[in-house]
Amino acid sequence: MGSLEQKKQIVEQIKERFNRARSVVILENRGLTVAQVTELRAKLRAAGVDLKVLKNTLAKRAADDTGITGLDPLLQGPTVWAFSMEDAVTAPKILLEFTKTNDKLVVKGGLLEKKIIGEDGVKSLADLPSREVLLAQVLGAFQSPLVGMANVLQGPLRKFGYALEALKKAREGS
Repeated sequence: MGSLEQKKQIVEQIKERFNRARSVVILENRGLTVAQVTELRAKLRAAGVDLKVLKNTLAKRAADDTGITGLDPLLQGPTVWAFSMEDAVTAPKILLEFTKTNDKLVVKGGLLEKKIIGEDGVKSLADLPSREVLLAQVLGAFQSPLVGMANVLQGPLRKFGYALEALKKAREGS
C-alpha cells in the first residue's frame, strides 16, 4: 500500500462512509470474475449502493474511530463492503439475490445504523419491503379511513337524492 498519509486519507473516507450508510453488507469474495464484479457494481450503483474492496486493517481502524466494535470475526480473508446510503434494505436485497446464483460471493454479516448484524440479520433486512413500498403502505393506510369516511358521508346525500328523484317521478305521474 502507499504512504502513511494515503492510508490516513483512506481511513477518513471509510469513516465518512460508515457515518453516512444506512446499512453495510460485508461479504467474502471467493473468486468473482471481472465481468461478474462489473455486473454487480452496475446493479448496486443504480440503486445508490457503493461496493468497495477494503483492506481489513484500514476498515477496522475506521470502524474503531467511529465507535463500531466487534468486527474482528467478519474481517477474515478478502472482504468486500457494500455501503447502502439511501435505504437500509437495498444492498441486502441485491446482494442476496446475486448470491443465489453465484457461490463465489458469501455474505458474512453487516452493519445496521453502525450496529453489527450477522448473516441472518442481513437476510432479515433483505426480506423487508423497500422504503418506497413502506411509504406507499403508510399512505394507503392514511387514505383508507378518509375514503371510508367520504363514502359514509355521501350515503345520506345519495339517499336524499334518490328520495327527491322518487318524489319528482311521483308528482309527474299524478
